[in-house]
Amino acid sequence: MLDAVERLERRWSDELDGVEFAVEDVPPSDPAPWEHGAVPLGRFFPAGDGLPTRIVVYRRPVETRVEDRTVLPALVHRVVVEQVAHLLGVEPGTVDPAVDDDDRDD
Repeated sequence: MLDAVERLERRWSDELDGVEFAVEDVPPSDPAPWEHGAVPLGRFFPAGDGLPTRIVVYRRPVETRVEDRTVLPALVHRVVVEQVAHLLGVEPGTVDPAVDDDDRDD
């Protein structure tokens, strides 16, 4: 997670100033309305109630998505990029164009 955040902070340092990044084992049992029953790999929480803006990656769901642990850092990076994109209100490819390149390889 730290590597993914460091990569993004090089380009988006002003926008990510004050954002907390965290890893939790599993998501809470109350899915967001847009999750439609899918287990989320990460979430963006806007600031509120005295808490800062947070981006959380859920370790166990992410780990279950990979068969080969060598691709785990790439998936974590993708999840972080997607959540930062949600925070900024842009497409993931705007946050990191390499994510769009990865989609073309699928």
